[in-house]
Amino acid sequence: MIDFSRSTFTWHNHPWTPDPYYRYAGGFVGEPGQVYHVRFGLEASCEVRDEASGHVTKMFLGAPCRSEYTIASRNMFQIPSGEWRMAFSDESQLSIARRPSNESEEASTRKLSEIYQSYRVDVRSHANFSELTDIGEICEATLNGDLLNARSTYRDAERGLAISVEYPVNVMNLNVEDKQFQVCTGPIMLPDLRTWDGNDVKRVFQAQVAISGFDWVEFILLREIDASEADREWLDKPRGRDRLELRDPNNPPPNYPPARPRPTVYNEVWEFEASNVVLRAEN
Repeated sequence: MIDFSRSTFTWHNHPWTPDPYYRYAGGFVGEPGQVYHVRFGLEASCEVRDEASGHVTKMFLGAPCRSEYTIASRNMFQIPSGEWRMAFSDESQLSIARRPSNESEEASTRKLSEIYQSYRVDVRSHANFSELTDIGEICEATLNGDLLNARSTYRDAERGLAISVEYPVNVMNLNVEDKQFQVCTGPIMLPDLRTWDGNDVKRVFQAQVAISGFDWVEFILLREIDASEADREWLDKPRGRDRLELRDPNNPPPNYPPARPRPTVYNEVWEFEASNVVLRAEN
């Protein structure tokens, strides 16, 4: 049982070098040659297991931040604003989908060892925990204030893969008298198995999860949407520094300007027969 509240990813950046085109590339506002550390918490994990070979690929979803200028004394939030979040496997940074699962988009992996000077993934676990598959025990553990995770496992029969998602139970609904429960929580991550190469996936989806029994799971996936022209007038209008400000307005990079951040909604639902278990550690 993962202790997500104490699990972190820490990286040490390479010395910063100015972008040839953008004044605030990456949102960094320091001086050339400066380096900094970043640490974020882990919010969910996902394992893909090859049922034939037993090979397991582990992936994690990190906590987000709003688009920001780093490290600034004022005007820290970028307007237009977006959300930055990182998904990664044992070796690689993964692309988080912006489009629905039936649409293709550019996706790739980058080796963590190439992106950072150094990095550390610190996954903490609860030493003593139990697996609950009895609704009465789930009700008792919830009302007792115990620490709860859930683990949902489903299969991709075509590829011979088992996908297991573990996540903290941030929201639990109970009907104690009739022995009913429902977990509605997130965020979690799901692999786009169309990009599976036997070791990694190139694209993952951010999602929320719901379970109300031990044999079924439902996920709802996040996607970008287009705002109306009227909304884009204020949504795309920079305030303070402009993330896309050029060093030389007469020398733009190819395909300039890039798209501004888009709003997101949860919309696409995936449903699977699954094996669900609630994990309990005493608080």
